[in-house]
Amino acid sequence: MAQLDEIIAGIGGVLGSRGDGSVPSVTGVTCDSREVVQGALFVAVRGFRTDGHRHIDGAIDAGAVAVVCEEYPPLCSPSVRYVLVKDARKALADASRIFYGNASDQLMIIGVTGTNGKTTTSRLITSMLNAAGVPAGYIGTGLCRIGSRDIELERTTPEASGLHGLFRQMLDAGCRAAVMEVSSHALVLDRVHGIRFRAGVFTNLTPEHLDFHESMEQYAEAKRMLFDRLTDDGFGVFNYDDPQAAFMAGKLPSDRVFCCSVADEARVCDPDRRFTAEISGMTVEGSLAMVSFFGKRLPMTVFLPGAFNVMNMLEAFAAGVGLGLDPEALLKGLAGADAVDGRMERVWSPDRSRCAVVDYAHTPDALQKSLETLRAITPSGSNLVVVFGCGGNRDRQKRPEMGRIAVELADRVILTSDNPRDEDPESILDEIEAGMKGRDHLRIADRETAIRRAVFDLVQGDILLVAGKGHEQYQEVGGRKLHFSDRETLAACLENRQSATEVKEQL
Repeated sequence: MAQLDEIIAGIGGVLGSRGDGSVPSVTGVTCDSREVVQGALFVAVRGFRTDGHRHIDGAIDAGAVAVVCEEYPPLCSPSVRYVLVKDARKALADASRIFYGNASDQLMIIGVTGTNGKTTTSRLITSMLNAAGVPAGYIGTGLCRIGSRDIELERTTPEASGLHGLFRQMLDAGCRAAVMEVSSHALVLDRVHGIRFRAGVFTNLTPEHLDFHESMEQYAEAKRMLFDRLTDDGFGVFNYDDPQAAFMAGKLPSDRVFCCSVADEARVCDPDRRFTAEISGMTVEGSLAMVSFFGKRLPMTVFLPGAFNVMNMLEAFAAGVGLGLDPEALLKGLAGADAVDGRMERVWSPDRSRCAVVDYAHTPDALQKSLETLRAITPSGSNLVVVFGCGGNRDRQKRPEMGRIAVELADRVILTSDNPRDEDPESILDEIEAGMKGRDHLRIADRETAIRRAVFDLVQGDILLVAGKGHEQYQEVGGRKLHFSDRETLAACLENRQSATEVKEQL
């Protein structure tokens, strides 16, 4: 429990108060009336689908004893304390931080933002810190990890009340750091309001979420907000191979900027703040590179293929160096990091003659990078095959672009459903085909059937990319979440294919 007056005193933009002034404490903080428990503080937030002010009475019926709102309800219950604020979203963050004992102020928090690579980079940093003796928790796409305990999440960055609750759990479990993916939605919607980041990492910026941000300029501005939230001694790590890096770093003094490059010629950056990686070898198993920084050169082993994964590891390394940790120990820790589910995750046939790769690539840039990486390591005379689709109720303009990329970079393409959500799957495939210029491909809306067909056609040496869903264990169809795993489906198909082949050879 926390004292209500203490919470109110810590909320910014309080305009007034009504109702029962004798409410001493609250048992929880939430903006979801369905989560209200007896004695809770309910914050009425205006959302995109509903307005929390419409659910104030329901929250009170469920046991709320205090309400934070931007306008008083027509009838105020005399037994409830009402607090009028200018901005309910920021008030939710303030109230949550105080309720959970300012746990976020007691953790070293590292935020990772960008379009692609957030999950891999965040998980690498988390593993690196734990290996270096700095107990760290992780918050990101679908998952919070505290020690050996995993907590399923619905959002990449939870609402402020959930976020601060996770910080409290991390602190109680002995964590000294928290590494989190920071989405553009979370920045704009003030889910991370009041959090100070010891380090911020920018991975890249390509078109996504333009149904929310409306333009790339707005999207970039949203991402840059992370670097306004650094501590006084905080620093930023930037992918300087990305054209938006200078914009992202623009508000920081040069001595608080680390720039990373895998390209032959890095964009303009202070040599004394530069980290570069020269790739010397790459296979489907991973990459080898030489890292140069501050006049030093060290070998780096990357357990994932692709220059973009070398960049992810380079940025994780730079963050560790910026925190003052031993460089050689950092690289050792990174080399031993666990693979990230659904991020260039390899699934082999039992005899390892055929390889499939599951990747979360669901944007044009991510699909292009994944295919370019696999093209470079596909043996001569073998085929690169891709199975992919596009999500429903999301950016429609990316669909034909992803179709174009697929037919230009892969030898065989099978279009299928991703998460069609409330859209007609066939209509989504029509829009993808619009960018394929009549090039040969297969169209199989059922995802399991599409994967099965792709595996059946594989010959030794071929590489199959199944893109779009990555780690997800479900498929959203018509408002329902149905269990579906690309990895499970691939593993079963590859095993059954080999079994069928062996039986045929014996006959």
